Amino acid sequence: MANNPELSKKITAMREGGKILGNLLKDLKNYVKPGMTGKEIDSWVRKEIIKRGAGVAYDMLDDDFPGAICISVNDELVHGAPKDELLEEGDKVSFDLDIYYKGYFTDSAFTMIVGEKGSQEVKKMISVTESAMWEGIEQVVPGAHIGDIGQAVEKILRAGRLGVIKNYIGHGIGKTMHEPPEVPNYGKKGHGYELKVGDTICIEPMSCLGKPTNYIDKSDGWTVKMKDGSIGCHCEHTVLVTKDGYEVLTLPD
Repeated sequence: MANNPELSKKITAMREGGKILGNLLKDLKNYVKPGMTGKEIDSWVRKEIIKRGAGVAYDMLDDDFPGAICISVNDELVHGAPKDELLEEGDKVSFDLDIYYKGYFTDSAFTMIVGEKGSQEVKKMISVTESAMWEGIEQVVPGAHIGDIGQAVEKILRAGRLGVIKNYIGHGIGKTMHEPPEVPNYGKKGHGYELKVGDTICIEPMSCLGKPTNYIDKSDGWTVKMKDGSIGCHCEHTVLVTKDGYEVLTLPD
C-alpha cells in the first residue's frame, strides 16, 4: 500500500472517516429514547456529522433522500425516511448512515430496541444478524471470494431460522457510495470476485422474522417494508482488505 500514493490516501481518509462514523453511531445508540421522532433524531445526526467535520452523504444522492440518516422502524427493513411518528418503548429501529470525508465515503448500520423492553425474539434476531455479519467479515483476506462471505452470512442466518433478504446486498465503497463488487448475503464458497489488498467493501446482512419478500412504500418512495408485516433487521460495517486479512474501518474508539 505504501508504494501506491492514491491507495494510501484512500485508506487514510477512510480510516479517519470510519472512526468519525463509528463514534457517531455509538453516541446515537445512547441518544435514542422512547418519545423521540425520526425527524428529531435525523436533525441531531445532521448536526453531529457537520460538527465532527464530515459531509452529509445522503445530500449527495442524485435522487433526493429526505434526511441525513436512514431510520427503519419495526416492519421497515432499510432506507427508512425519517418520520414524525414517535418511537415507542420496545420498537425495533435500524439506523443506516453514510458519511463523506476527505473525498471518500464510509457506511455502517446497526439495529436496536428502543428503551429497556422488547421481544426476546427480536433481541435474538438482532444478535444472530450481528453474528452473521462478523462471520462474513472473518472470511475477508486477499484471495478470498465474495461467495465465501455470502455463504458464511447465510449459514448463520438460516441456522437462526431467520428470513434471508436477497434483493438488497452489500457493495464496494470508496470515492462513490456504491461501487463494485456486489456483496450478497448468500453465495457459494470459491465463487465471485476475488478480494485484493486495498479493497474496501460493505458487509451488511439483512434478515427478518417472517418471509423475506419486501416492497418500497409508495408514500415516500424510499422506505423498504416487509410484505408480511414482520420485523426486519440490518447491520453493516465498512471493511478494508489488508495483506494479513481485514480491518473494520467503522468501529468506534
